[in-house]
Amino acid sequence: MAGATSEHTGDLTIQQMARRSGFSEPTLRYYEKIGLLGEVARDESSGHRRYEPATVDRVEALACLRSSGMTVSGMRRYLDLLAEGDAAAAEQRDLFAAQADKLAADIEQLQLRLTYLRRKADLWNARVRGDADAEKQAIDDITHVMNQFTLKDRTN
Repeated sequence: MAGATSEHTGDLTIQQMARRSGFSEPTLRYYEKIGLLGEVARDESSGHRRYEPATVDRVEALACLRSSGMTVSGMRRYLDLLAEGDAAAAEQRDLFAAQADKLAADIEQLQLRLTYLRRKADLWNARVRGDADAEKQAIDDITHVMNQFTLKDRTN
């Protein structure tokens, strides 16, 4: 493949890996230090990190997990189970199902916050227009949303 850059072959510098994964350079160093990445190869002449294809794949998998809200301990658990292969399939399923449930709860909470903000905008829009009926409706809607927040607090 003539003219291929190191970024396309998978032998990436830390800067390239950071851009590709979305992790900062300090995060990549930290993940290496705590063992999430395994040993990262070094350039013989400079000693700079060189991310080989297998490590690039691992970093990209971790980036997906992190973007789903998975914690470092969850990522570590994933990697430990991955090393066990198919024997850990049920545990992997449970790990991902639990993370999906957590993400669904987070999305529900964000939807509630979004509704609150939109109802507040409706309230102020009604005041701008001088529409007392719309203002009363907005206040009722806001109160309903706030009650949902309170219900969530009591059930958690």
